[in-house]
Amino acid sequence: MGKKIYDQEFKETLVSLLDTGKTVLELSTEYGVSLASINRWKKQYSKTKSTITETSESIVKLKALERELKAVKLERDILKKAVSIFSKSDS
Repeated sequence: MGKKIYDQEFKETLVSLLDTGKTVLELSTEYGVSLASINRWKKQYSKTKSTITETSESIVKLKALERELKAVKLERDILKKAVSIFSKSDS
């Protein structure tokens, strides 16, 4: 019995079926794929999804921090101007 080669789309489909609640055993029986293969694909394609999620979360955090930095710099500049104005009038 030779080694079967499955395309990436098939593997991703099986992994997505796992996310819907089907068990590895059910998918193995239904599609004729070994349990080990399904478990390997699950690890492989779940990492990809989590990496994408982590990346998009990082981008959101970065944008929020950039907005906060801009606001803090604006406040600092206003305070600098206010200090210079008040220090001139005290002289």
